[in-house]
Amino acid sequence: MAFVLSLVISVLLTPVVKKLAYKIGAMDQLDPRKVHTVEMPRLGGLAIYISFISGFLIFSPQHPYVLPIVVASSIIVITGMLDDIRGLSPKTKLLMQIVSAVIVIASGVHIDFINLPFGDPLDLGYLSIPFSLLWVVGITNAINLIDGLDGLAAGISSIALLTISCLAILMGNSFVTLISFLLLGGTVGFLFYNFYPAKIFMGDTGSLFLGFMLAVISMLGFKHVTLFSFIVPIMVLGVPISDTLFAMVRRAMQKKPLFEADKAHLHHGLFRLGFSHPETVLLMYAISAVFSLAAVILSQAQMWGSIIVIALFILMIELMVEITGLLGLQYRPILNLFRKQ
Repeated sequence: MAFVLSLVISVLLTPVVKKLAYKIGAMDQLDPRKVHTVEMPRLGGLAIYISFISGFLIFSPQHPYVLPIVVASSIIVITGMLDDIRGLSPKTKLLMQIVSAVIVIASGVHIDFINLPFGDPLDLGYLSIPFSLLWVVGITNAINLIDGLDGLAAGISSIALLTISCLAILMGNSFVTLISFLLLGGTVGFLFYNFYPAKIFMGDTGSLFLGFMLAVISMLGFKHVTLFSFIVPIMVLGVPISDTLFAMVRRAMQKKPLFEADKAHLHHGLFRLGFSHPETVLLMYAISAVFSLAAVILSQAQMWGSIIVIALFILMIELMVEITGLLGLQYRPILNLFRKQ
């Protein structure tokens, strides 16, 4: 019911938001770095946000985490809207992300320990707060950075939310199940207008909001996974996390600013391999789905099974990096090893 309500609100509201974007000038301008060839309305994330908040307040108004999540996510959405309309400096956006993260963390949503396969859980102690802050800000920006193709960020977020929903059901976590399905409904509803060829972009309003909520939901949902607790959400969000991390490594190797935009992200690499726009998006959906499946298996596996899954996950990441050139076209140690044989 929560999923359906959120989906219907999102489907009905997105055309209204599209008209609003045209009216207030929230348009995505042409840029050599971008793949679209005409100006596009952005701000579409506002429809996802409203559909989520509406269902959130209807189905779970009394939960202690409702107020901090609503306040913090609203700050994120306002930040994204301002950036979509008139542009904000990276420092301002980062500051607002930190403020939002602090609000949620102060309410008790943070990572206190990490379960390990050997011995007792790793208690983070005083590192809990900075570790949680880094996680929220990192995931928020990871989703923002992959929002480069029609339907890409919305689709990958939907796959991650569906996975988290399933895991929350398996763990009996009704609150995480509810908010995951609410957010999933809003995101899928928006995809009707955002998949190739897109009629509207989610903009920073949507990508920052989705990234922030995925970070918060994962902190709420995976504290009690038996083995490798923190690896599970990393696997679920494997595509945006790996794309962001390797972008930073690539820029460091090239002695460029860490946050300087370039055309060497995962989807750019797939373009170079000859895939079309929709084929690239669908292929990235498939990669995300495989990572999510690995996360589900890991959450239910025993120790040695978990180690095997993690090893295969790392191998998949490495092959993805080499094939798509995320660290440069010359970095291919495993592929070169096979060619020499």
